[in-house]
Formats: sequence, C-alpha cells, structure tokens
Amino acid sequence: MDYVKDARVDHYIEALPDWQQAICQQVRDLVHAADPDVQETIKRTVQPYFVLSGNVCALLAAKNHVNVFLYDGGIVPDPQNIITAGHNNKTGRTVAFHRDDPVNDEALVEIFRAIIANNRAGGWRKIKDSQ
Repeated sequence: MDYVKDARVDHYIEALPDWQQAICQQVRDLVHAADPDVQETIKRTVQPYFVLSGNVCALLAAKNHVNVFLYDGGIVPDPQNIITAGHNNKTGRTVAFHRDDPVNDEALVEIFRAIIANNRAGGWRKIKDSQ
C-alpha cells in the first residue's frame, strides 16, 4: 500500500518486537485504506496517531499486547464486537491485540471509516450533542 509515512511512526514500529511490528503495520495500512487522506503524526512525545479532521486512532504497544485507541466518543457501531475495552468511555474505546490474535480487517476499516465520517461532520462531540 502506498501512502505518505511519517518517519517517526516508522521508528516507533521498528523498535517493537516482530509480532507487535506486524500488528502495528497492519493497523497502519488499514487506517490508510479507510481513507487515503489520513495523515500520520506523533503526539504525547512518541505515540503514533492517525488523523483526518480530528483523531481517528492511536497505537500503543504494551508489554504483551498492542492497543489501538479509537477516538469515537463511544458512538461508532461495533457490529462485529472487536472493541475490547472502554465500552462505557465517553471519549474513546480500545481494541487490544495479543500475540497471534487475528486482526479483523473488515471490521476495523468499517470503524475507521465511521470515525472519519464523524470527524468530517464536525466530530463526535458535535454529533453527540445533536442526538
């Protein structure tokens, strides 16, 4: 997949164990597949973020898993039940991947596209306020 990469995100991913690199790279490819206008950046000093009219998601590799933080205000549907934490969170939720966990590409891209659509419509806070 061809997209503009931020070298700082490359550096973050390259420093991880192989299995975490694979998950992070797959998620990175999927967020760009969701919309080619997604941009990469680093926030909070070292954390990779993917943004388009607001935050879409962020990566955080922990000792035994990779967290994908979804910045959706808890309003994006999860029909395939891939969200693993933050179900009652008011700002975002998490999908955690452990070694050998499959990544549900279709479900994750669907969630990314919904977050991006909400961002373009003014963001989840504006949408929540109008509901």
